[in-house]
Amino acid sequence: MSAHSREEDPLPIGDSPAGRVSRRGFLQMLGAGLLITVTDKAAPAQRGGGARESSPIASRIHIGEDGTITVLTGKVELGQGARTEITQAAAEELRAPLGQVRVIMADTDLVPNDGVTAGSRTTPQTIPAVRRGAAAARGALTALAAREWQVEAASLTVRDGAIAHPPTGRRLTYAELAKAGRVDEALQTLIPDGVALTPVVEWEVLGVSVPRPNARDLVTGAHRYASDLTLPDMLQGRVLRPPAYGARLTAIDLSAAQALEGVTVVRDGDFVACAAKTSLQASRAVERLAKSASWEAAPQPSDAELWDHLRRHASGDRPADDQGVEAALAAAGRTLSAEYHTAYVQHAPMEPGAALAEWKDDRLTVWLGSRDPFGTRAQLAEAFGLPADRVRVVVPDTGGGFGMKSGDFVGQEAARLAKAAGRPVRLQWTREEEFTWAYYRPAALIEVRAGLDATGSIAAWDFTNTNSGGAALGTPYAIPHRRVAYRPSDSPLRSGSYRALAATANNFARECCMDELAIAAGADALVFRLAHLQNARLRTVLQAAAERFGWEGRKASAAEGVGFGLACGTEKGSYVAACVEVAVDRRGATLDVRRVCEVFECGAILNPDNLRSQVYGCIMMGLGAVLREEIQFANGALLNARFSQYHVPRFEDVPELDIHLLDRPDIDPVGGGETPLIAIGPAVANAVFDAIGVRVRGMPIKLPRI
Repeated sequence: MSAHSREEDPLPIGDSPAGRVSRRGFLQMLGAGLLITVTDKAAPAQRGGGARESSPIASRIHIGEDGTITVLTGKVELGQGARTEITQAAAEELRAPLGQVRVIMADTDLVPNDGVTAGSRTTPQTIPAVRRGAAAARGALTALAAREWQVEAASLTVRDGAIAHPPTGRRLTYAELAKAGRVDEALQTLIPDGVALTPVVEWEVLGVSVPRPNARDLVTGAHRYASDLTLPDMLQGRVLRPPAYGARLTAIDLSAAQALEGVTVVRDGDFVACAAKTSLQASRAVERLAKSASWEAAPQPSDAELWDHLRRHASGDRPADDQGVEAALAAAGRTLSAEYHTAYVQHAPMEPGAALAEWKDDRLTVWLGSRDPFGTRAQLAEAFGLPADRVRVVVPDTGGGFGMKSGDFVGQEAARLAKAAGRPVRLQWTREEEFTWAYYRPAALIEVRAGLDATGSIAAWDFTNTNSGGAALGTPYAIPHRRVAYRPSDSPLRSGSYRALAATANNFARECCMDELAIAAGADALVFRLAHLQNARLRTVLQAAAERFGWEGRKASAAEGVGFGLACGTEKGSYVAACVEVAVDRRGATLDVRRVCEVFECGAILNPDNLRSQVYGCIMMGLGAVLREEIQFANGALLNARFSQYHVPRFEDVPELDIHLLDRPDIDPVGGGETPLIAIGPAVANAVFDAIGVRVRGMPIKLPRI
């Protein structure tokens, strides 16, 4: 099919996102049937996702004449399992087999705006929105069948995608109702306030482990990521990059690249790029441009100067001491002042940024890897002076982002090139570009002051995060006099969201400090924490982790150079605790994390296997930042912008893992893709002190060599 017809553009959708179907083909695939909405047509869903209770029933769920249920969502599948759990949610509330449900995600022309896929919000917001829409649809269809048969709706049952009246044996499938064509009017009503959802104790599809609907495509390579997509007459793009952050282009000669046959050269201010038939031709054209380019560099600090730089450039006043922290510190019998650091960390996705852009009839379509299709659409519309409905963003199921997908940046670059060339352009970042021009987890400078009273309890707590953010800033411990603050600073590197945001740094500093205070009080680290914990859920995961790990017995039998540490924390409504065992060789300054026991609780569990995978991923990602990961830079240039220099965790780093999920069917589920990360760093740091008596106050851990 021609990709240049407005009606026939390629579209990765559905359970097999590698498939490319047209807009007309999409409607033909769905077939005649019923569209059910759970979002307000007049306004996008709230940024966090989900729908208003007063939403009308229209374009969230489609029921085709063949009985296929198609769920539409603006969320993105980033490997976190959203496609699977949304499928389960719809199947549960519609009482339909999983195989009857397909999910179309992240195409701004087709789906509602469910907000950015971030902040662990899919589970607490989008899943309930899908469930409410599906439950309302089931109720409307049941009411229709009751009217057809002139019976009470309460006498009907719904199972396996069919409505039945047991007393008479009558039965109607969803497909038969769709074919009848008499359901549209019945489903134009609003979702009832407080529409009843299936209680957790009655779940049959939710709460169990099911595989990903497109697992076969992912395993066999049939799935097509943004970097795999092609269009007829497509060109390849490359961008000329500055030699350092903040460098401004002062002069350049475009003629040498323009002289190359089939090469399009674009300059827009400091943006200079080339498009050609092959990526090799585009690269050679950019190399010619680089030889003639002159840049004016701006002074930049190095990583060795980072902490002083952040301290000097911090902004914002400290909050008022309305809880008497200073007086409590002055009266404390023992005080502690400590400074903690966490480095800039790259997200290091396996999939570097890629985008395919096409202009047709003054309309822009971009296929890319992104967490926020509607936000990206808005940025593209603004950049090119277009109304939003003239921009379409499509996100195939994409690789892990861990808080960032650089396709958002690549998309604008590809669109600029495609506009200038008058042909579709695909732009693929190199690994070095991904490391250098994507953003990082912000570095953190955290200053803590604390005081103990005569009983060994914490009487005062003063905690200030500079630069990295306010996530998990407040302490979960019961302390009478507390003050916490976040102060922005001038970040030398481009910073942005990261898995668990600033909770990684804040929980690291807090939990390391809690160990230091426990030692000052002459108390065991576990006993000391429990004495200050009133939150029942956090106490439960901490006690469960200590019991599974055998905390008391291991501490009593530690060998030389072997240490044990623990940490706990809460963020985004979920709770985690970890106990670890490490072995430290001080002569070689090497650290071996031998065993990790982690207990995690996030309410009712939607899919146990999927959640367990999330916890595993968080632990390994957390270990990377603990053991080695940090961005090194000087004079505005990165010094380790490739995997041979920036060492993410290897198979040899995987410890023995004991993961335990606490299921709480009495509590609404929340996301589990971030919080399991925040306990591993401080637990390892505390274990290092236990092993060799050296206090760790920074990530990554840098051991002294004897």
